[in-house]
Amino acid sequence: MLLTSLDWIIVALSLAAAFIPALLLARRAGENTSEFFTSGRAAPWWLIGVSMVATTFSTDTPNLVTDLVRQGGVAGNWVWWAFLLTGMATVMFYARMWRRSGVLTDLEFYEIRYSGKAAGFVRGFRAIYLGLIFNCVIMATVNLAAVKIATILLGWPMGKTLLWCAGLNIGFAVISGLWGVLVADLVQFGIAMTGSFAAAYFALQRPEVGGLAGLVAKIPTETMAFLPDASNAAVFMSVLILPLTIQWWSVWYPGAEPGGGSYIAQRMLASKSEKDALIGTLFFNVAHYGMRTWPWILVALSSMLVFPQLDDIARAFPNVPRNLIGHDIAYPAMLTFLPVGWLGLMIAGLLSAYVSTIVTHLNWGTSYLVHDFYRRFVKGDADEKHYVLVGRVVTALLMAAASAVTYALDTASAGFQLLLSIGAGTGLLYLLRWYWWRVNATAEIAAMAGSFAIAIGLFVAGKSGMQISATTTLLTTVFATTAIWIVAAFVGPKTDAQVLERFYRLVRPAGPGWADVRKATGLAASPDSLPQAMLGWVMGILFVYAALFGVGAFLFGNTTLALIWLVVFVVSGATVLKVLQGFWLAAKG
Repeated sequence: MLLTSLDWIIVALSLAAAFIPALLLARRAGENTSEFFTSGRAAPWWLIGVSMVATTFSTDTPNLVTDLVRQGGVAGNWVWWAFLLTGMATVMFYARMWRRSGVLTDLEFYEIRYSGKAAGFVRGFRAIYLGLIFNCVIMATVNLAAVKIATILLGWPMGKTLLWCAGLNIGFAVISGLWGVLVADLVQFGIAMTGSFAAAYFALQRPEVGGLAGLVAKIPTETMAFLPDASNAAVFMSVLILPLTIQWWSVWYPGAEPGGGSYIAQRMLASKSEKDALIGTLFFNVAHYGMRTWPWILVALSSMLVFPQLDDIARAFPNVPRNLIGHDIAYPAMLTFLPVGWLGLMIAGLLSAYVSTIVTHLNWGTSYLVHDFYRRFVKGDADEKHYVLVGRVVTALLMAAASAVTYALDTASAGFQLLLSIGAGTGLLYLLRWYWWRVNATAEIAAMAGSFAIAIGLFVAGKSGMQISATTTLLTTVFATTAIWIVAAFVGPKTDAQVLERFYRLVRPAGPGWADVRKATGLAASPDSLPQAMLGWVMGILFVYAALFGVGAFLFGNTTLALIWLVVFVVSGATVLKVLQGFWLAAKG
């Protein structure tokens, strides 16, 4: 498909609007690593919140949602909707403690929480494990989506797409630093969401669809249901029960880490106060789950009427390599129906979303490799300019590595499942290490090594022809990894008492898990209230789900159900506000 001159002009103007203001901050970003990696800890809540949302909206996100809907209906989205439980826990329990910690990266946490050589080892090991290996897999899934979109809309082969994407991302990321990423995210999110709504509108106008009324009439009721079919025990278990009971707390997944972490922690650490960290993270969860889901779902449902089978997509786009034909490619296929001008805006939106996510991962991964590995273990006596320069070189190398990994993936869901399995079983540790003094560095190492080894082993076995379901992979990895790290927590050496005391004074965690430390040191109880945080967590979850399902019920013509969700939305929202007011009063007291 060929874009017109108008489309290309819109793409160019949209990118300029996003990137020129960010590039103006390049000089500030190059001053030191604090500016380059955490924007000088001066970002307001609305900027970090929008940046979190923009980062988690990438080219692979609508492709993944389309894949899930076409194969499992609207309810298939529970595999990621369930992560709201994790995200809201970060808001109510962890955001304030992250900001109190004062670390530059979340990996620096390990050497204020644990003691001895093991603390340094886990920081360095995790810098390589997450910053290089895990991060490259994440970026590869994003690259794969960009490749599929470019193949459909531009007719570009994979190599050409990756080459252009690498040049664009490296050029931006090495110059701008986190300040540039935050500012660009603000503009890019607006462009990307405008494009998403336009894609949904024009998808509904297709004659095969017949508008929203036609979609509701033609798509089977079970496909549009918010919950999976309970009569199919296997599907009901894998799509709804496991995500809500096990997956949300046990799996480490970027953007939904138990206890917060990765670029979510980076944004919280960049905020100018505890309040900004909490409110920004709350806004992210509301927008991520409650605001932007339905445009993607509407396009996915429409694609089931326009391209019912994968062969229909293959016939419509004969030049697309067969290995790239999957349910996820139906999203870019639907974009080909956009009129002139709107197509340019949509491509600009997708490109903005892509760059926003990739440069965040490049900046985040580089912060690990430079600050937590190179500076900590290789060369710790250089000036700030040196570390910024090294960071820029590492950024380019990371993008090259991620481009190479892209060739190993086939579909968006394959990358998603691989990431879930690699992080499975580690989540409970990340929740408890703030609230239980007995968690130690040995447990951290055991959890990471065990999860990675088990997940990769099962992934390779699946590629070799063994029939291993995603549910089996998840459960096996979760329970084996959890057992490994709990044993390690009791067998491994205890954290030094002085380190535990300093950590408690700095972060002030609440609850009985630190009772022994408080008793031994005479420290006062934390000003935080776990019951209050628990109430906020439950009400926050209801608040976001009410927005999500209330909009869905309205779109599908179920007015009664929409009104019920509206009542839940108002009551839960009011309760959340009261909880937050209690937090601020406790902080002042």
